[in-house]
Amino acid sequence: MGCRSIATMTLTYIYAESAAVVGPLATFSEPHAYDLCVMHGERLRVPHGWSVIKKEISGDAHGPSEDDLMAIADAVREVALVTPDTQEIVKSDGAQVRIGRRGHLRAVPT
Repeated sequence: MGCRSIATMTLTYIYAESAAVVGPLATFSEPHAYDLCVMHGERLRVPHGWSVIKKEISGDAHGPSEDDLMAIADAVREVALVTPDTQEIVKSDGAQVRIGRRGHLRAVPT
């Protein structure tokens, strides 16, 4: 947690199999996954009797792919097309309630 180096791999534990798995950097957050830099990944020690499964990390794949970047760009364009005055209708306990939307913020009825 206190390391200032860039994370390059993700560590996850499989408690049922007494194994630690080190693989490529995860694309989403998991409660029991830990991102490690190169130095801490090499220093990794596991409890006695546990095994370490390491998936080789290719040095070519740094950052998001072109497809990932295009998906983000498309999502941003889609949000930009929505006018701030757009209202959504949400059914709440059988009644329809209008919710005002302004940019990325939304007013939620109590």
